[in-house]
Amino acid sequence: MSRPPKQSDQHIIPVERIAAQIYVIRGQSVMLDSDLAELYGVSTSRLNEQVKRNVRRFPDDFSFQLTAEEALMSQFAISKGGRGGRRKLPRVFSEQGVAMLSSVLRSDRAADVNVAIMRTFVRLRQVLSTNEELARKVAQHDQKIDILFEHIKGLLELPEPPKKPRIGFHVTDG
Repeated sequence: MSRPPKQSDQHIIPVERIAAQIYVIRGQSVMLDSDLAELYGVSTSRLNEQVKRNVRRFPDDFSFQLTAEEALMSQFAISKGGRGGRRKLPRVFSEQGVAMLSSVLRSDRAADVNVAIMRTFVRLRQVLSTNEELARKVAQHDQKIDILFEHIKGLLELPEPPKKPRIGFHVTDG
């Protein structure tokens, strides 16, 4: 029997906070294990422990561990955790992986947080789809600005001074 939603469940976590924790890695929108653990109110090790216990529920398109290069390139992942960073490479979760987390983290808070995260993913998709034309125009604008800067850079570069003829009498072989 499901419990009726409380008023506080409607906005347990601001959409903006969740949206700020969604990154694009390997072409997927993902969330870090440490960010999710904080939202769920559990430790990162507990969250990852539950994932390891339920490995069949988390195929590579639901969750994957960052490589050392990805972790270094995305410094947000390394700086988490206090005491000089993390010992293990971060794990990230796609939208489907986040949905699956609610099945392994069985608490009312986990269910409420999951609903908020799913709504955020949906809202981000809506915003992206309605703003595709705007994104295309911005990309064209950026390209034109790059071309303009290249032209300005060419104008600002000093040309080499013309070679002056040598003064005086010169003997040439010939």
